Amino acid sequence: MKTTGNTILITGGGSGIGEALAHRFHDLGNKVIIAGRRKEVLEKSRAGRSGIHTLSLDVGSAEGIADFSRRLLSAYPRLNVLINNAGIMRFEKLGAPRNLGDAEETINTNLLGPIRMIDSLIEHLVKQPDAAIVNVTSGLAFVPLTASPTYNATKAAIHSYTVSLRDALKGKVEVIELAPPAVQTGLTPGQENRQGYLPLDIFAAEVMDLFKQQPTPSEILVKQVGFLRFAEAEGRFDQTVTQLNEFVTKVSGH
Repeated sequence: MKTTGNTILITGGGSGIGEALAHRFHDLGNKVIIAGRRKEVLEKSRAGRSGIHTLSLDVGSAEGIADFSRRLLSAYPRLNVLINNAGIMRFEKLGAPRNLGDAEETINTNLLGPIRMIDSLIEHLVKQPDAAIVNVTSGLAFVPLTASPTYNATKAAIHSYTVSLRDALKGKVEVIELAPPAVQTGLTPGQENRQGYLPLDIFAAEVMDLFKQQPTPSEILVKQVGFLRFAEAEGRFDQTVTQLNEFVTKVSGH
């Protein structure tokens, strides 16, 4: 993936990993559009950066994505990179019947959202030079956290979808997966300072070094996520499930 001279859309770009990527791609000389539901968060993220632009987006709405794509391409016809980063993570208890609202919202946002976004932009992207799609998944796509079962499942599904997409778009659009480990962001309450989670700045710096490699890896994997990504291949899956869940319970209470 070319790392400069692009026009890049980052969903969920107002905070956390999305904001960190937006700032770093902007620093490399890219035009960056950050999209999300909260205008005040987007404006705070773009403050002082003339090359970052904002657009409102509800990634959980099919109609909203269709309208957003029309506005996006009208304003930024040279868009050539899509980074599907927007997502939510909810803790759920599986031991008894419950309200499935969190599970349904997670599927709508984390799974249907990226699929709909890709579908709405694919006809445009295949015509652009140096086009790329980056899908942000998670280390939990490979080893599940019991407390967030639907989140894990959506990220595993997007991993699989990305593999299919990469093959389908070979020679037309570069398809990359970014699978973070646990990072200190606001994804869940208290996570910004949670012990043992990777500091956001350290994560983002390592990610950008990987993006700069030529050729760009098809999977952007910082060192800390290897514990989860390669657990099954290395024959330690069951052990890793236990270790992961004991660790998260200790540091977060979930």
